[in-house]
Amino acid sequence: MKLHVEKLCKSYGSRAVLKDVTFTAGNGVLEIAAPSGGGKTTLLHILLGLERADSGWITGAEDCRWSAVFQEDRLLERLDAAGNLRFVLGGLPAAAGKMLDRLGLDLGDPKPVQDYSGGMKRRLALARALLAPSDILALDEPFTGLDPEALARCLSLIQEAAETKPVLLAAHGFGGGFPVFQIPTLETA
Repeated sequence: MKLHVEKLCKSYGSRAVLKDVTFTAGNGVLEIAAPSGGGKTTLLHILLGLERADSGWITGAEDCRWSAVFQEDRLLERLDAAGNLRFVLGGLPAAAGKMLDRLGLDLGDPKPVQDYSGGMKRRLALARALLAPSDILALDEPFTGLDPEALARCLSLIQEAAETKPVLLAAHGFGGGFPVFQIPTLETA
């Protein structure tokens, strides 16, 4: 599948955030790069249908199922890992235990997520997004709080997912060796 974004623009009042953003993403990882405040999250929110662009168009995403990791983990803090996955996914997929194990988490651990470290929460949020049935994956700063070993585990799973779907990876100077789309920098008055 191919996702095509053409001349996408977005402003908040008089402040332009995105102007004439154009790119195509097929199966594989496409890193979306920009400085802090450069529109990465806004772009992903538009693609996910959480915000509306002022102009431009998106093709190839019609009737697609999206899965996402947001900047915030958006986990249910009083539930354990299994409870968080069940709540979002409607049950526990057969692959859940193996995926959590690969991420250094334990599906059977009854500890509530509120007692997890930041890196553990990030890995659970990623597992949830990867386990959800989807055609496109949007990841907004998914590596925050991860040590090098956890980062390597996450990258391996993301690369596997990218074999069969587009993965849009918004990062701030990640430099993971993936193709990069640089959001055009806007001149400020």
